[in-house]
Amino acid sequence: MSRSPATFAKPTSAEIDVLQALWETGPASVKVVHQTMSANRPDLTYANVLRLMQIMHAKGLLARDESERSHVYAPAQSQKSMQASLLEDLISKAFAGSGKALVLAALRGRHVSKQERAEIEDLLRGDSK
Repeated sequence: MSRSPATFAKPTSAEIDVLQALWETGPASVKVVHQTMSANRPDLTYANVLRLMQIMHAKGLLARDESERSHVYAPAQSQKSMQASLLEDLISKAFAGSGKALVLAALRGRHVSKQERAEIEDLLRGDSK
């Protein structure tokens, strides 16, 4: 898969939707990504998805395999890596670098199930798998 030489840019909301579709399906053509995304957004056109994916490739967010007639795209970063990068940026910009402030804001006013609470406690104790 070829990748644009551009450095990784932060994806827009629409670009994150494309990445989510690709993380779900694996490497795919524009047609498959369009079909996947259309399930939740029937107003989305093939042309919009194609253009968005071309822009994402140019930005370095997607790798593209041009060996077949229909180009196959894949995320240039894993979902976990992208989430970590976006989270680090959010913590830095919105929470003055404080992970604690982010966690407190996320939990404040939100119901946390017993299972979620147990998972959080395990993580804090270092018991995560």
